[in-house]
Amino acid sequence: MKQIYRDMKKVVLLIVFSCISILVNAQESDDKNNASFNLGSGLNFSFNEGKYQFNLGGFITPTYSYSKVSGSDAENTFNARNAFLVLSGKAVKEKVSFLVQTDYSQSQPLLDAWLAYHPTNNITITFGQKQTFVNNREMTYREDRLQFTNRSLLSQTLSNTGREFGMFIESKFKVANQIGIAPMVAVTSGDGRNSFGSDSRDSDLGGLKIGGRLDVYPLGYFTEGNNLFSADLAHEQKLKFVIGAAFSKNTGASNAVGEGHGDFFLFDVNGNDNLPDYSQVYIDLLLKYKGFSLSAEYANASADGLDLMYTDEAATQILAPQQISEFLVLGDSYNFQAGYVTKKGFGFDFRYESATPEFESNLSSLLTDYSSFTLGLTKYFDNNNLKMQAALSTIDVANGNSQTVGEFLIQVVF
Repeated sequence: MKQIYRDMKKVVLLIVFSCISILVNAQESDDKNNASFNLGSGLNFSFNEGKYQFNLGGFITPTYSYSKVSGSDAENTFNARNAFLVLSGKAVKEKVSFLVQTDYSQSQPLLDAWLAYHPTNNITITFGQKQTFVNNREMTYREDRLQFTNRSLLSQTLSNTGREFGMFIESKFKVANQIGIAPMVAVTSGDGRNSFGSDSRDSDLGGLKIGGRLDVYPLGYFTEGNNLFSADLAHEQKLKFVIGAAFSKNTGASNAVGEGHGDFFLFDVNGNDNLPDYSQVYIDLLLKYKGFSLSAEYANASADGLDLMYTDEAATQILAPQQISEFLVLGDSYNFQAGYVTKKGFGFDFRYESATPEFESNLSSLLTDYSSFTLGLTKYFDNNNLKMQAALSTIDVANGNSQTVGEFLIQVVF
């Protein structure tokens, strides 16, 4: 572990010194090469009159958390929830871009590593590991762009990091002069991020995951950049909203939400692997107007391909119909949140969530029957680049103890 830490420090120092060297050389060169730094956009390098562009940035989120389950002692924790380092760039003439994004607060830091081709201004084809758009809308936002201190329970329950490995096609068009549509399609490994395992013997399981999303903007697109957040930081002067729907089917899932592999095994009558198919459907709405925002999300997760499935390799224990909910997260979830951001940068937010498992009578179901309320307060000092956030949540579980969670964080995007 110490050796990994030392190697990581060497890589970071090498990148920093290299960037400083480039910055100095760029400042001494002519106008063909430029370098700049801004809070929120990091170190930016432009070469050959802007034909080649590179960016080095990231963000850190020190967080204090308080958690109290009824009947138990309170727990207090302090850590860096996020410690991101982001390297990106693009070749304008070649219509190619790339991104590598790591989070050193996690044991497996690599989150995104992809290469994209832009045949037109409205179409992007990406290959690699990236944050997928086939989840709920909140899961398409990066970790530093959340309206609350943490993702909703819907997002946490039905996703892990939201990263997938595969091919992604995104497009964006205008029809009838104002209406915007954004169809997207993804074909991925179905095993989440870092899906090839720890070594050559740890291969992918199951088949591919195929999914897509369609977003419709009846009154036109949001202000540029304001589509990256659920909060209305740009104070839209005209009412804007987007209605979206996403669907995915994971053939042969072996992870509770289809973002991993080998977490469980099921078998056919001959003792061969027989993994279930896992599907997720999302419908969401996001509305913004003069600092006010309203978001609504619905999710359904289901499984099929369960005929003659056994829990043991000897095929002596057949899988009962309700038992599949002990392996996969199944059922319906809802998330509603509203907020208002003043022109002085104060954000006031409210969130309500609930979930209903597919088999309510199965007390061992991974998805439990719950409801939750959250109040949030945010002070934006430099848009989303520098902010302080606090949130207080209550979670009531039908077959368990209620929980109170409080969080406070400071975020710096560099």
